[in-house]
Amino acid sequence: MSSKIYVYQSLARAAHAHDTDTMFGLMGDANLFMVDSFVRDCGGRFVPAAHEGSSILMALAYAHVSGKVGVATVTHGPALTNCATALTEAARGHIPMVVFAGDTPIDNPRHLQSMDQRELVKATGAGFEQLRTPETAGKDVARAFYRAQVERRPIVLNMPADFMWQEVTHDVQVLDVFTAPGGVAQGDILDEAIGMIASARRPLILAGGGAVHARAQLIALADRLEAPLATTLKAKGLFNDHPYNIDIFGTLSTPAAYDLIAQSDCIICFGTALHDFTTDRGKLMKDKRIVQVDVEPTAIGGGLHPDAALIADAGLTAETIVYWLNEAEIAPSGFTRELDVATLTSHPANTGKETEGFVNYVYALERLEEALPKDRVLLTDGGRFMTEVWCRISAPNPQSFVGTVNFGAIGLGLQEAVGAGVAAPDRPVVIFSGDGGFMMGGINEFNTAVRLGLDLIVIVANDSAYGAEHIQFIDRKMDPSLTEFHWPSFAAIARSLGGEGVEVTSKDELETALAALEKRKGPILIELRLDPHDVPRMRI
Repeated sequence: MSSKIYVYQSLARAAHAHDTDTMFGLMGDANLFMVDSFVRDCGGRFVPAAHEGSSILMALAYAHVSGKVGVATVTHGPALTNCATALTEAARGHIPMVVFAGDTPIDNPRHLQSMDQRELVKATGAGFEQLRTPETAGKDVARAFYRAQVERRPIVLNMPADFMWQEVTHDVQVLDVFTAPGGVAQGDILDEAIGMIASARRPLILAGGGAVHARAQLIALADRLEAPLATTLKAKGLFNDHPYNIDIFGTLSTPAAYDLIAQSDCIICFGTALHDFTTDRGKLMKDKRIVQVDVEPTAIGGGLHPDAALIADAGLTAETIVYWLNEAEIAPSGFTRELDVATLTSHPANTGKETEGFVNYVYALERLEEALPKDRVLLTDGGRFMTEVWCRISAPNPQSFVGTVNFGAIGLGLQEAVGAGVAAPDRPVVIFSGDGGFMMGGINEFNTAVRLGLDLIVIVANDSAYGAEHIQFIDRKMDPSLTEFHWPSFAAIARSLGGEGVEVTSKDELETALAALEKRKGPILIELRLDPHDVPRMRI
């Protein structure tokens, strides 16, 4: 039964009606009463961030790990401009999110924090939805949640502050979202694609982030073809434990897997836009047939033009291909019978040196892979350190891996780790960060993790430099000192912020840190002191 309530209450109830039980944010003039009503009237949980952009990143990782729509809220003007990088990261990652953003009063165009928020949001790639009138609050919230799920990107709901205390009749609005698979491939192009696959002697199946729902069907196709399986970075862990899984495809492949990919004659790609790092700028796709399957037409032909493209659901298409291969009695390729998977998945042995006052990075990663909890959620910030983590630290499945690289930014990882921890409160969350990224963003929210009591393990790869820039100066035989920093002790900072902190400068200290992991009672930070001249190059 509808009743008269204030707009801020109507907005809170509308969010709750869309299965929202957790909202990340930072309160200000235009959203504080809505947040209060969400908590007190609706029984929701509000997770306060130290920075507005952090709330967007927390909601991003929460959505990825939980599978729900992420929800965040900020106020107007500078609060929203603080979210520009985070919104871009979420938009490029195709994360369904709704952001309740305040706006300055309509009747005060000279307000100090007034700006054109629509244009700002558009520039990030996120969607914009205007709260049109007080009376349409429920409908506008429903529209924002609908668009977030259909368009698979953040939708910013723009809420004028002067609407909040107006009385309205609240009506619950929840729009059906039609999420059935995107169709079955058919027609001449399907015939051509099956012909290419059937005639291949060394086929290989590649799965991207758009195909993680189709694991069983892709494995069935691989087994039928006797083809090895590989993933893009975003689908890391999808084929764990399959006997012919060669892990990540592209510049992150092992040398043996890279050679195997180069020898294949047909790549069947599901749910991947074939980024330059996946194809090694096209080198890995040269002189072979490429079949690309995706529900999004815009994903086809962005990096390179395939020989056949099917605009269709990955799982249904894989099933269709298996059906016609069986009907035509096509023999398996036999490609997997030649494979030595142990060699194909072994990254180069550690050849780094031991330097006084530093721990060898690859050695530390190998020990961490052995010692870290196996049921972890794994995240990485951006920086020179990250590609070795992607190659040497495993994740249980794609939903348990978040790489903050959609926009190429650093300083986003720890904030997303907080969101992941809220989404998976019974699992440990492991975040690898660089020193620059931790100082840029992680230091803002480490205490948030402490306040929330999260099981958070932070590994800071501290080479006391902006490593990606450091190596460019070295390559050109120039002085890299402008990229080097004398940071404070990150382990001491962690302790001052209420967590645990351990500094590692040797193998023995690494073992001490790993022992501390076993006894952790809350967020813990392990600071790996690295020689900036001995950190492996990025594999991109």
